[in-house]
Amino acid sequence: MLTNQKDLISLFKNQNFSVAFLSLGFLFLFVVTAFVDIDFLSACVDASFNFSVKYFGALCQVLLFATFFIAMGLAITKYGNVRLGGLDKPEFSTFRWLSMIICTLLAGGGVFWSAAEPMYHFLNVPPAFPGIEGGTAAAVTPALTQSFLHWGFYAWAILSTLGTIIIMYSCYYKKMPIAPRALIYPFMGEKGVNGIYGTLVDAFTIVATAAGTIGPIGFLGLQMSYAVSRISGVPDTFSLQLIVIAAVTLVYTLTAVTPIYKGINHVSFFNVLLTIFVILFILLCGPGRFIVDSFMSAMGNYLGGDFIRLALFRGDSTWTGAWTIFFFVWMLAYAPMMAVFCARVSRGRTIRELVLAVTLGAGLSTNAWFSVLGGAGIYYELTMPGSVSAALNSNGLPAALLSIIDQLPLHHFMTPVILVLVILYLVTTGAGMTYSMAMSISHDNPPVYLRVMWGVVMGAVAALLIRLGAGGISALQNFIVFTSVPLMFFFFPTLWYGPKCAIELYRSQNG
Repeated sequence: MLTNQKDLISLFKNQNFSVAFLSLGFLFLFVVTAFVDIDFLSACVDASFNFSVKYFGALCQVLLFATFFIAMGLAITKYGNVRLGGLDKPEFSTFRWLSMIICTLLAGGGVFWSAAEPMYHFLNVPPAFPGIEGGTAAAVTPALTQSFLHWGFYAWAILSTLGTIIIMYSCYYKKMPIAPRALIYPFMGEKGVNGIYGTLVDAFTIVATAAGTIGPIGFLGLQMSYAVSRISGVPDTFSLQLIVIAAVTLVYTLTAVTPIYKGINHVSFFNVLLTIFVILFILLCGPGRFIVDSFMSAMGNYLGGDFIRLALFRGDSTWTGAWTIFFFVWMLAYAPMMAVFCARVSRGRTIRELVLAVTLGAGLSTNAWFSVLGGAGIYYELTMPGSVSAALNSNGLPAALLSIIDQLPLHHFMTPVILVLVILYLVTTGAGMTYSMAMSISHDNPPVYLRVMWGVVMGAVAALLIRLGAGGISALQNFIVFTSVPLMFFFFPTLWYGPKCAIELYRSQNG
């Protein structure tokens, strides 16, 4: 609460308005260009996407690959005992801690791709698995294995290990602002953090994070309006999509405004419980044996021979750019902001807990979720060709999920349950990223108005772009690849400075 003019002036001086100006200015320019000439914008996005994939795609693969193995190396050594964040014990229980982290990231994967990506790879087997015919039993394991690559251990390693260690070191031990710019403190010092480079890191991160979050918000509007239209017969119009987006925006903004101990914490906890219920229901009442067998086979295949080969696969540059590079860069786009969020909720955790619980635990949980929902879809497609693929090809991602639900027992009951789960995943992601973006500007516990501003901005941009059709949302989401390229160069030093910070903290904590 502001009590006088000095408080107001002080508050304004503490905000990084150059970051806000750059990030909001970019989103405004993007939306205006989309309305003026969507074809021109799409052409620019395609050109930037192709340029980024061609010249930086291999670097991104190497970055995620190296991050995983260096983080795992830290976890299994004595440096894994380092306790982070300046607290002697964690603020949250392990279950609630992991719930917040998993749910904050899984909106894009858990909602939109867990049903669709395995099906895409099942119908059109990735080039890393030559000689296997799509749509056959032999294509099941490759389909799930490829999905595990994109959403599993490598993704969680870049999101929550070395970057988080550096941010916690810089913020809680060197008193740097808790923002993405803290990543550059070990090699650029305080001047770099507080100068133009720090501003650029924050601005690029906010733009990339906003693009990655606005995309799922927009697709949710399309998915929910499609579902409501099909169930109730109400026409699937922009008005219905707008109502959905406005409702979700209101909920995740209110969640972000409440204290993190209550809002994001409680929503994530309920979200995970509901996810466990859905998983158990599908396993017990759906094709449970097929799902378990497929998961085991894919995990064995992945860990047995494909873990390294797929991560560095370059045999088909067009396919790799459209799939592996896209998803790897998407994770990189979230990585600085997720590191900020992880640093906020992981105080009192050791490096070993951070790496093993999040990278392996969350990665394994994600793979299991993809196997349950995607595996069920593959089973139904195998037993009745076209039962999922026809809807996917004609109506896209929203139709794939609903087609799978329709073939479950008690589908009239499960449809609203899974749609609520869809909304909850997006609420946790929207709230987590809204909170983190506001914190990146305030460099402290973000004031309410900043949280509201970013929550409303993301919902409004999603609504405006969806007015142009799915093309506007897709263009923004594909632009993640280009906006994330600068972040790659800020993240490569973490391969060296992450262990260096861990070693320094170990020495300070052990004499």
